[in-house]
Formats: sequence, structure tokens, C-alpha cells
Amino acid sequence: MQPYSPDKPSAPRREGVKFEDVRLYLVERKMGRSRRSFLTELARSKGFIVEDVLSDVVTHVVSEDSQASSLWAWLKGGSVKNLPVMHVLDISWFTDSMREGKPVAVETRHLIQVCICFLNYSFTCTSGFSLQDAFEVLAESHEFNDMEGPCLAFRRAASVLKSLPWTVQNLRVTEDLPCLGEHSMCVIEEILQHGRSFEVEKILSDERYQILKLFTSVFGVGPKTAEKWYRRGLRSFSDVLAEPSIHLNRMQQSGFLHYGDISRAVSKAEAQALGNIIDEAVHAITPDAILTLTGGFRRGKDFGHDVDFIVTTPQLGKEERLLTSVIDRLKHQGILLYCEYQASTFDESKLPSHRFEAMDHFAKCFLILRLEDSQVDGGLQTAEEDRRGWRAVRVDLVSPPVDRYAFTLLGWSGSRQFERDLRRFARMERRMLLDNHALYDKTKKEFLAATTEKDIFAHLGLEYIEPWQRNA
Repeated sequence: MQPYSPDKPSAPRREGVKFEDVRLYLVERKMGRSRRSFLTELARSKGFIVEDVLSDVVTHVVSEDSQASSLWAWLKGGSVKNLPVMHVLDISWFTDSMREGKPVAVETRHLIQVCICFLNYSFTCTSGFSLQDAFEVLAESHEFNDMEGPCLAFRRAASVLKSLPWTVQNLRVTEDLPCLGEHSMCVIEEILQHGRSFEVEKILSDERYQILKLFTSVFGVGPKTAEKWYRRGLRSFSDVLAEPSIHLNRMQQSGFLHYGDISRAVSKAEAQALGNIIDEAVHAITPDAILTLTGGFRRGKDFGHDVDFIVTTPQLGKEERLLTSVIDRLKHQGILLYCEYQASTFDESKLPSHRFEAMDHFAKCFLILRLEDSQVDGGLQTAEEDRRGWRAVRVDLVSPPVDRYAFTLLGWSGSRQFERDLRRFARMERRMLLDNHALYDKTKKEFLAATTEKDIFAHLGLEYIEPWQRNA
């Protein structure tokens, strides 16, 4: 699949543009390059914005491919975040719009739909949604509304469905599954019976949800900032960048500047190439340093949105200046595009923590690095139009003391839902407090030491769970 555009998501306004909020992408497959080029120029001559590369700024995808299943498989293969809120349309919509000289209203006849069969039921969804996707939308909607309880409930439901080795084909098979409450069961029943969730469709068509999802896709923009921009009447990246009263912080500026790259999925080969870069930098400074890839790639995933590493040293305390030295080396190499360093605030005397904290207190840095095509086995996954030979990638580094390494590795490996449930199990079933810093036994009133993840599972009385088994 052709990846995201390397350019800014909101370029300066182009001459003759009439419809700023409509951004087209014409699918070349089945259409052909010469016809796509002709139709692109036709649309631009009538005031439409046509993106050369599929990215999250696109609002309307136009295709001449009549095979809906193969088209959707191609689209979903690129891990485009905003695919669920894009209009995926037959060429008839484009023809009607060219004839009218403006974007016409999307009608059912324009949509390219996917049909997924569940025994006697037909689940037709314009965005190719699964049951899991439906729960993710519900969770995200509640997150945007600052409703933590329902958000967590729907994320748990999505994780349960994701972990199943079989497809849910009727309501009976869900009766003994955990974490499926009354609301979740109603959603499943509605989809199985009617082929759709009217609640999910209402959310997906809601302007506020669409805009908040778009804004939060920018590195450094959270739900609260997105909500603030929405309440001010901003509805696009162009609106945000053109508003003189908005002062973006450094992270947000980099998020917009490199949006096309860092919003695109990172491949396993690209993650391995970044691992080589970080490994060289770390061991040039400290030859006996310990470097470990974490996050989704440690869990065996083929794609991710960033690449996470833990780095420490065998000697306690020697890790304190390691990250700043790595940053200096990356900067000297000319590949550091953005950096935010956070010094350690870890204080052993404040353990154990009795409240959940999203982030630990170890030294860490959030980076955007320049990755060259020549550094990646098989090359970068780039569009034919992208002639740069490099892309920007997000990389996060965390540096705990070596005696906290096992706890940090467990926490940073994820998944997020697995970590929540493991900590809940420790608290509810074992009367222990587990986080990225330590494991505390409330009954014995003592900290339990661990040098490996297996030690932690043993303390909890659990069989060791391999990283690849922690995806749900």
C-alpha cells in the first residue's frame, strides 16, 4: 500500500482551492497511472484538493475497483488510523461531483461496502468493522467524553474478543466470556442480528468525534487540547495552523511537521534498523550497557506507531547520564529531528505507590529520528512518489536503575490492557502492589526483588506468560 505523504498534513493554501475541508485520494490500482493523473488534474482544476499519497488527512477515497473485499484488504493493510471515518467511494461519486462542480452529498449508491457473513447473519459495514473495532470506537468515544469507567469496560471487551482463536458467530458463544457487560452484549447482539451497530454508526458520523480523532492523531495533542480546539470552532489542521492565537509547543510543532511520517505505521524491519542505530550509540558510550526492545514489537507485532527501548547499565547509578550522552551522539550524527528529555524523579523512599500512575519516574526521552532507506533491510516502505530516501520515526527510550529493570521491562512491554489486568490481579488476588518500579507484598510488608520478568510472575503465583501472549 502506498504510505503517507512525507509533507506536512496542512500545506499552505493552494491557488484555486475552493473546498478546503474535502481532500481526495484516487486509488491507482484498477484505474491506472495515466487515468489517475488525468482525473487528478481535472479535480484540481475545479477547486478540489487531491492528495498524492493516502494519509490521515484524506476525507474521500475514490476507487474504480469493483472488488470491495480486495480494496478493503489493501486499505486496511496500510494501518491508516482514520480509515473508519473516511468515505470509501465508487468513481460515480467523483463523476457526479465533477459534473456539479462541487462535492456532492455521499449517498448509499456511492459507497463501496464490505459484507462479512456470520452464519445466518450478514454484517455489512462501510468501514469493514469487526466486533472488536466497534468496541474500540465506543471506548474512544467515552475517552473523548472523559468517562474513564465505560472507556475501560469497552477496552476490556475489545481485548477479550481480540484474544479469541475463533470468530464470534452467535450470541451463545459469548455467555461464559469475562468482561462482557450488559451494554457490550447488546452491541454484539445488535451487530449479529442487524449487521450493524446503530450506536457505533452514530458516533462515527458525529462531527465532534471525527474532529477529536483527527486532532489527537497529532503527536503531542491529547483529548483535552483537541477538545479546546474544537470548542473554538477549529475543524481542520489548516484551521489550527492558521489561527494566530494558538501557540503550539515544540512537540506539537514536530507532530505537524512530521505528521505524514510518524502517523504511518513502522514496520518490524524499520524497528530493527532503529535498534541497530540505538545499539551502536549506547554501546559506544557504555560497552556493557543493557538494551532491550519493548512495546508491541517485543510482543511479536509486525507494525507499530513508535519504537520503545529500555537501556540501563550493570552498575547501579551509572545509568544516570546515559540518555543525555546518547542524545548528544544522535545529535552529532545529524539524525535527531526532535527530542524531549525528562530527568529521573524516582525516589525509592516514596514506594510503594498506592495509586496508579500512567508514567513511571525513570529518566526517559521522546525522540523523532531520521531513518535512511539504506539502513533498513529491504528498504523503507515508501510511496513511489516519495523520493527522499528517508523517513521520520518516533523512538522512546527509558533508563531505569538495573535493580528496577525487570519491573520496567514488564510494564513497557504491554499491552496496556494486559498490564492493567495484571496489576489488578496482584492487588485483588495477592494483596500486592505492582507497577513499573517495584512489587510490594502488603501482607508481609516488604518489597519483593526481581531480576527477570519470570521472578515477578513467580512472586504472583502465576506461570510465566510470554510477551507474544500479552497482546490482549
